[in-house]
Amino acid sequence: MPSFVKLIAIASLGALLSACSLFEFPGVHRIEIQQGNIVTQEMVDQLKPGMTRRQVRFVLGTPLIEDTFKPNRWDYVNRVRDPEGEVSEKRFSVYFNGDILIATNGDFQPAGWP
Repeated sequence: MPSFVKLIAIASLGALLSACSLFEFPGVHRIEIQQGNIVTQEMVDQLKPGMTRRQVRFVLGTPLIEDTFKPNRWDYVNRVRDPEGEVSEKRFSVYFNGDILIATNGDFQPAGWP
């Protein structure tokens, strides 16, 4: 029976030590993780109604999401996790009528749009 208790204790200790996410080790460098598209207010301010898809792609880059069920909408998403684990997310969508930019929506608003 005592050897069974020792085995359980060793297994528990091993499981506890392997769970590194439970402990904050001093001196461990954590980095900022960025995913998605970088969209800034300056980029969004360059958008004008009537721009073509090609012009919008030149200004904002390739969208993160081009939904096949909603071909007239492009979504740009930027997600950042800081070293403390806090996550911030910015979204921006552009809408087209055929090949022409007609509207935007999201965390940024182009200057001079109604």
